[in-house]
Parts: sequence; structure tokens; C-alpha cells
Amino acid sequence: MFRKTTGSILCPSCGRLTHASAPVCLVCGRRNPGMWGFAGPLRQIFRTWNFTNAVTLACVVLYVATLVFDPLSALRPRGIFDVFAPSNRALWAFGASGSIPWQAGHWWTVLTAIYLHGGLLHILFNVLWIRQLGPKVEDYYGPARLVVIFTVSGVAGFVASNALDVPFTVGASGSIFGLLGALVAYGRKRGGAFGRFELQQYGQWALVLFIAGFFMSGVNNFAHAGGFAGGFLTGLVLSLAERRAETTVDWLLAGAAVVLTVLGFALALFAAFAR
Repeated sequence: MFRKTTGSILCPSCGRLTHASAPVCLVCGRRNPGMWGFAGPLRQIFRTWNFTNAVTLACVVLYVATLVFDPLSALRPRGIFDVFAPSNRALWAFGASGSIPWQAGHWWTVLTAIYLHGGLLHILFNVLWIRQLGPKVEDYYGPARLVVIFTVSGVAGFVASNALDVPFTVGASGSIFGLLGALVAYGRKRGGAFGRFELQQYGQWALVLFIAGFFMSGVNNFAHAGGFAGGFLTGLVLSLAERRAETTVDWLLAGAAVVLTVLGFALALFAAFAR
């Protein structure tokens, strides 16, 4: 787990033995295979860390935190779809997105709002879908690429809905549609009978869920469409795990996504409480 700048390492591209300070890998020609000592720690983190479990935990912890932030509002009797719903004040403080926060200069909300939810059923359904689709995307692309797909999709979904003037919104559904989009991209890239099956299966799931969103109140269909597009395009750009092992670039992109998300929550809480 510690940074290694000397001695032998495994090249992150070809997996062959090389030197940490070598300018290029003598086997595959990759430049800076040791990535100045960060290749090993990054590889270890994203190969042992379960991102699906981490997202689940983050969503649950933040949901409870938004309830505790304004408990009287959360416990107010409401309809079945608004059971244990955090107040808008609590969601704003923790980084809800939408055109209103965006116009206030809260750019980080396109990251933080992914992990916030507006009610018990909202988080329950989203977490179940994340746990259904996350491991599949990880198998097909790799753990670091899963982080990139999930984050880019969520951001794309909120950017789309904010631009189309959805005033206030939260939830991981944009990222969930992005996971579906990445699985559709996988089917298209892989080809063959199995690829066609995956494309049809997950494409149908996405279509059914998207249409269902028009028959439910409060659903951000713009975020769903933007998230699917973001996941599909990211899936087309990233390599498949069966064709190319994850590289240092993949790990750096995933690390940047995690750091920016944590920074986003820090900015959200600072903006809410440092007055």
C-alpha cells in the first residue's frame, strides 16, 4: 500500500516485471510504468476496494444524516412515497443539485447529489439497483472504470437536468441509468451472441424504467436520459476488462472522481455552516 519509487514492480499495462523508475516498460513500451511510485498503491486500492458496498454505505449514512439534520420535518406524516423524507433545508445543506443551487454557484452539487435521497422508498429502490448493476459493470469493465462510469453518469444526468431548469433534485438514478448505458455499450462493443443478448436485455431494462418514470410524480427524467447517455459514451470510450487490463490512467481517473466527490461534500458543508 506504500508508495514504491525503487526496485521491481509489475507494469500496470502488461503485468510484466519492470523497474519502478524505468522511463518505459521494456516489454510493452508503456511510459512511466511506475507512475512515480503511485502505480502499486492505486492498483491495490481499486482491486481490493468494493465500490458498490462503498456507495451503498455512503448513501445510507448520508440519508440518515439528512434525517437527523431536520428530524421534525422528516417525521411529519406524508404519503407513502414521502415516508421519512429529508427536508429541502437538509438536502440543500448536504449538496442537493438543481438549477437553483447551480445558479447560486454550487457547482459541486452535480457530484454530491448522487449520494442524497428524498425518501425511504427512493433510497431503497436506488440502492437495490446499484447493487444489482454495479458488480456486473465491474466484471465487464473493472473496478476503477466502474467508479468513473458511475461518477460521470451521475454528473451528466444532473448537468442535463440543471440545464433544462429542474429546480431541485437528488438521487443516484442518473448514475443507475449510466450503469445500464455502460452495459448496453458493452454489448455493442463485445458483439457476438452474448453481446447481442446483453445489449437487448439491458437496453430493454433502461427503456422500461425510462417510460415508467413518466407515470410517477417527482421523477427526474432529464437526469435519467443524461445519465444513460453519459454511461453509454463512457462505456464506449473505456476498454473492456477482457480486452485490456486497467491501467494507471484508469486508476487516476477513478481516484480523481473520489477526491472530487469528497471535496464536493466538504464545500457543501462549508457553504451551509460557515456563515
